[in-house]
Amino acid sequence: MTDRTSFDTATRIAAGDDGTSYDNVAIALHWATAVLVVANFVLAEIWDYFAKPTAHLLQATHMSFGILLGLVILARLVWRQMPGRQLSSLEAGWVRIASKAGHYLLYVLLVVEVGLGVFVQWVRGKALSFFGLGIPSPLAALPRPVRHQITEVHDWVAWTIIVIAAVHAAAALYHHYVLKDRVLVRMLPRRV
Repeated sequence: MTDRTSFDTATRIAAGDDGTSYDNVAIALHWATAVLVVANFVLAEIWDYFAKPTAHLLQATHMSFGILLGLVILARLVWRQMPGRQLSSLEAGWVRIASKAGHYLLYVLLVVEVGLGVFVQWVRGKALSFFGLGIPSPLAALPRPVRHQITEVHDWVAWTIIVIAAVHAAAALYHHYVLKDRVLVRMLPRRV
């Protein structure tokens, strides 16, 4: 057994991977991403309905979750590149291509969204808040119209992510209930 094969086997065992489903780490990172995306979207949609102190708390939570989302995405990308992390696709033909394209598009949009969120806050000349820890801006404040445009792009990317994620979830449910294949089950946490 080569060193690389030993490492692949060891990481699969440590991650609880049986080779037919995603491992526990990939599953946890996937669902953490989903929860953080939905939570951040909801926070951004509701904070205008609250008085300033509560709205400020919701915005600070949104920033903290956004930074956490960035870290989870980074962990997902690193984890995917580790040997033995790729599962073969259950789809074929155009469905496989559409599935891969959708996943890559979500990754790109999530990275862009997190980057825009950080950039928006910093070009306001304000520190990022990460669970109470201030991360000062290394950038000078930009004029209000420019900041507004960047915020608009941030909002549009968020809506695009939500729409694509909803299609992603609908496709998983279609696979599970109509096609009756293992696409959804492979990403569900396993019972112990």
